[in-house]
Amino acid sequence: MIDSLEKIQVQIYKTPKDGSVQVARIIADLIHEKNSQGKKAVIGLATGSTPKSLYAELVKLHREEGLSFKNVITFNLDQYYPMGPDALNSYHYFMRKYLFEQTDIYPQNYYLPNGLTPKDQIKQHCQDYEDKIAENGGIDLQILGIGVNGHIGFNEPGSPVYSKTRLVTLENSTRIANSQEFGNLSQVPRMAITMGISTIMRSKRIILMAWGKTKAPVIQRAVEGKPTEEVPASLLQNHDQCTFVVDEFAASDLTRFKSPWLTGECEWTPQMIKRAVIGLSLKLNKPVLSLTNHDYNEFGLSDLLVERGDAYEINLEVYYMLRDSITGWPGGKPNTYNPNHPERSTPFPKKVLIFSPHPDDDIISMGGTFMRLHDQGHDVHVAYQTSGNIAVTDEFVTRFLDFTVGFEKIFDIDNTISQSILNKATSFITEKKSSEKDTDEIRNIKGLIRRCEARATCKYVGLRLDQIHFMNLPFYETGTIEKKPMSDQDIRITVDLLRTIKPHQVFCAGDLADPHGTHKVCIDIILAALAFMKNAGDSWLQDCRVWMYKGAWEEWDITEIEMAVPMSPDQVRKKRYGIFIHQSQKDSVPFQGSDNREFWQRAEERNANTAELYAQLGLTKYAAMEAFVRLPI
Repeated sequence: MIDSLEKIQVQIYKTPKDGSVQVARIIADLIHEKNSQGKKAVIGLATGSTPKSLYAELVKLHREEGLSFKNVITFNLDQYYPMGPDALNSYHYFMRKYLFEQTDIYPQNYYLPNGLTPKDQIKQHCQDYEDKIAENGGIDLQILGIGVNGHIGFNEPGSPVYSKTRLVTLENSTRIANSQEFGNLSQVPRMAITMGISTIMRSKRIILMAWGKTKAPVIQRAVEGKPTEEVPASLLQNHDQCTFVVDEFAASDLTRFKSPWLTGECEWTPQMIKRAVIGLSLKLNKPVLSLTNHDYNEFGLSDLLVERGDAYEINLEVYYMLRDSITGWPGGKPNTYNPNHPERSTPFPKKVLIFSPHPDDDIISMGGTFMRLHDQGHDVHVAYQTSGNIAVTDEFVTRFLDFTVGFEKIFDIDNTISQSILNKATSFITEKKSSEKDTDEIRNIKGLIRRCEARATCKYVGLRLDQIHFMNLPFYETGTIEKKPMSDQDIRITVDLLRTIKPHQVFCAGDLADPHGTHKVCIDIILAALAFMKNAGDSWLQDCRVWMYKGAWEEWDITEIEMAVPMSPDQVRKKRYGIFIHQSQKDSVPFQGSDNREFWQRAEERNANTAELYAQLGLTKYAAMEAFVRLPI
């Protein structure tokens, strides 16, 4: 059944690293095989965040196992236009940084489109690129990534199946998705040179790599849908030697995972039953308690009826699961005993620690719950894991510099040190190039701006200063979009804070689907800290529960939610005002990803949608709901 649904071979790995190790080994085997034949391996390469882990593995094989690239010829898929080879966002620069300069490949053996080719020479340049590939016997193995709209290379939806290397206009969705590498959308080129679909399809073998939840919908369409130019990656179904290498998150929308009961036998655990029944309810737009035996039989759930009996009993089981996840007491309701409540009633009040990756994720993702925990008497602490300085625009810094200068003039303050810092900062901002890294002074000013906003938000909620903690984890402080891996120092800082507070509840960002962003590193650090303390025998962990939130970038699927905290219209409004305190992140902020809504809009719409889904399933209708999933420790 799986083979009949999936029209491209899909290899699924637990992590991007695991998948990258496998693809690196395939490339190494190809190089060795060609060397034994006295030939050169011709490899097509991709850029972007997806292949970074692959190139790291290839560099590792070069250094540790002596894998040589001297007899390798490479052709890159694409290049922004216009853009010089030494620009920080140039794919020439990317490839030199992550692969070429760390191996022994000869510079004359790697080829990329020239992003500075004059417009009137582009067609000839593209034909020359095609001819160079043919001269070298064609591409033996082409590595691809995939865009959320299904593009491969820069072949956007609608690209003809017979297209060759050419100059293309980028879709706005692609430019928005790539803006995180540039700082803001206006700096992203509107055009690019790319290999065509027919150029890619002539490769002898193709491996497409994809990591993360955001790629799951398009992977499903490419693998299980009809081949169409509207999803360029789906055209790879027509290639004889194509494999998709993905992690578990990117594979999560495939039918074998999302609706395994449609692919054959299924183990009907309570969670699986919940997923199936909720999916059926939403598909038919019927409350859970209104589903019938006919509905189950008609939509592929007859096996569930055979195993568990009448639809009425199954409906009740799922309805109670949903009902028991809703609570207005996220810290537990005192003086009650309800074994099905998401949280314990004792101890009360609890010590609560909210980890916020950036200085606004707390109020954006769980602001209503944050305020309710404080209002219900719990000892709530907030730990801001990173400074968030890179997300402050230079224009916003200028505003504060002007204020400081004006303040000193009005009150006739002569502060030589302050003036020196201000002069240096002002001079740098004025002359800063678009690709230039911020100085330490600018980064500190940007970090201070965000700290002040975070403090103001906590005061708005009602917290004392001693309940606010700025961790400034070192992994974040690179001054660039790309961060360092987590270190022992990051883990030690986290362990020290946890041991100081000894919380009964921990809330943290559960954006595990993001393999490259700050949220993912932040939760990895928390998990490493908890594992360290567990191994060390910290007894207080036995009384601690960890809850994960989402919201800034996506929301939990309703089938996963274990605690849903409802909000009234007034509470929604109060949360919005709390988000507004973060003025540096309002209106237009850098690195907001493919979602161009402001964060308060994202949060409100996602919270309202969660409440609407509960109502559709037959539960009470609320204005909004914040959702949480418990993390076992």
